[in-house]
Amino acid sequence: MTAPATPYTPAELRARIRQGLLPGITSGYAPGYLQANLVVLPNELAADFRLYCERNPQPCPLIEQLAPGDPEPKRSAPGADLRQDISRYRVFRYGEAAEEPVNILHLWDEGLTAFLLGCSFGFEHSLVRVGIPMRHQETGAPAPTYVTGVETTPAGVFNGPLVVTMRPVADDKLALAAEVSGAVPLSHGAPVHVGDPAALGIDDLDRPDYGDPVEVRPGETPVYWACGVTPQAVAERVRLPLVITHSVGHMFITDLPAA
Repeated sequence: MTAPATPYTPAELRARIRQGLLPGITSGYAPGYLQANLVVLPNELAADFRLYCERNPQPCPLIEQLAPGDPEPKRSAPGADLRQDISRYRVFRYGEAAEEPVNILHLWDEGLTAFLLGCSFGFEHSLVRVGIPMRHQETGAPAPTYVTGVETTPAGVFNGPLVVTMRPVADDKLALAAEVSGAVPLSHGAPVHVGDPAALGIDDLDRPDYGDPVEVRPGETPVYWACGVTPQAVAERVRLPLVITHSVGHMFITDLPAA
């Protein structure tokens, strides 16, 4: 089901998440504000990962790179704590998803650098406002998410496939969807593809890698946006000793306006 409208500010929502009062995905919450993907890496890999983001700005739109060992995103959410203000995390060890804790206080140390990358949840509210529904919100699941056969541009040790989200859009609103999302580059911007999934190397829309499938109805076309889960696919491929991310759909809510 769609997240209910609430009077809470982003800071209040983060506080509720920290208290365990909002354990689910964050699609639909904090309309009008940027939500963010989290990537935490050893300090010595931070420069390479920043370069990876610069070379792949659609799947990895960089909102903020924190100082080594600092869990407070002072630019995007002063006073927040990235170790406990996300409802569920995903910890990769040597390419395997090892745990999904509700905080990462036990993993944090001065040898880690955190990055916040934009999320498509930031433009979903704008699409709804112009009459483009988000069908995945009806089930409370993330948008169906697919690991494609398209390679991102490598940087240092970082390389891997592009990951995309798909949302059905009415044929007469395809241009509008591209215009509205394209105005929010920190939320992945305009679609990377429209139409045939095979062009991205996706075999079956009914079998997403993350999230639940959604119906593409007559008069609609599947539309694909770059996705911030891309670094998780990279983590699986490069098999680093430790990479910490958010669990899919459980985003960090910033104080920054989406547009």
